[in-house]
Amino acid sequence: MKKSEWSDEQLEELLRQMPKIQDNRHPRDIYQNLSRKKRRQPPWLIPAFATAAALLLFIILIPKFMTSTEFAQDGAKEDSTTHEEKAVQDNDYSISMEKAPQNEGEPGDNEKIFMATTNKTAIYDYELGSGTVLTYWVPDSQAQILIPVSIIVNAKEGNWLSLFNESMGVLTEEAWGLMDYYPLNATIELSADGTSVRVDVPNDHLYGQGSASETTFINVLKNVITSNSDIKKIYLSTNSEPGIEFSNYGHMDEIDLESEGKVAYFMYTPIGMDESFIVPSRDTFTSIKEAFESMREDVPELGLTASLSPSFLLENITVDNNKLIVTMDDKTNFSNTQETLYSFEALLLTAKAFGFDTVLIENAPITQLGPFDLSTEIKVPIAPNYRPIQ
Repeated sequence: MKKSEWSDEQLEELLRQMPKIQDNRHPRDIYQNLSRKKRRQPPWLIPAFATAAALLLFIILIPKFMTSTEFAQDGAKEDSTTHEEKAVQDNDYSISMEKAPQNEGEPGDNEKIFMATTNKTAIYDYELGSGTVLTYWVPDSQAQILIPVSIIVNAKEGNWLSLFNESMGVLTEEAWGLMDYYPLNATIELSADGTSVRVDVPNDHLYGQGSASETTFINVLKNVITSNSDIKKIYLSTNSEPGIEFSNYGHMDEIDLESEGKVAYFMYTPIGMDESFIVPSRDTFTSIKEAFESMREDVPELGLTASLSPSFLLENITVDNNKLIVTMDDKTNFSNTQETLYSFEALLLTAKAFGFDTVLIENAPITQLGPFDLSTEIKVPIAPNYRPIQ
């Protein structure tokens, strides 16, 4: 209904302007009527008059009533809207407070997410618990290089080699973009005194057919034994008879093992894969500074790429007993990214190859890199390229 445009004053003025009701009868007639015998008024007259009066009053007052009602409704809507707007404003404020900048030195939301989901590659002592680390060496799909892949198995009764043999069949090399090489077609046993290993192959083995095949097999044996133990000798046999016949190496009865050399670590990414491996170089180096410099260059003939990014600038390298101290250049501007994390882990693994136990980074542009606190000494990894298995 349309709102009334009459004010209270206008309604009063309208009532004043209504015509007066006058009785034109002669007073004698009025007197005579009063003196007559009382007669009962028709029962319909008074209710009709009351109804007419009520109707007139309703017509006059209803617009005002509707105006008040609509005003009250509008007021309620405005009040409701005000509360809703306030709720939205309060919610927006809380969201804005959540998105407000962090205090200086604290990691932001994106950085916290990266730190929680970062893909560090190696195994560290704080992760080991009661498990045992085993490192397998797996050829790449072209059999050019060997990639160390480490797993953690539950500690059981028996030696590391028995655990190694049991776990060979659960490796998923092809899923990692590598050659399907395990389990080996050989029996590998630890000697009674634990100082040597015997490797026995069947008569129909294929490890001696072709230079690449036999070189890969021999290097796999060497790397597997040296990375998992301190054993210095491997004895070879075929169907329990001494020696293995190789087409290029000839007849071999044993292999002498040397400690892992002082190598540098590079990046290897299998074709079509997203995850990368950190892989040792074939070459050895006389100083760790020389090794770090080599890690800035690709090795295309082996499919290896530089592991130290251009932003990872080193100013000085010093040694304090078994601690390597690396001072970053003032121009270093690396950030908390996967590329930087790869560089740092390659540096840690190279430090391990040179016999260091911990690494201290000085003058780093950030304090937190993935899970690593760069303001403190960091232990070198136990083993590279961790891959979980079932």
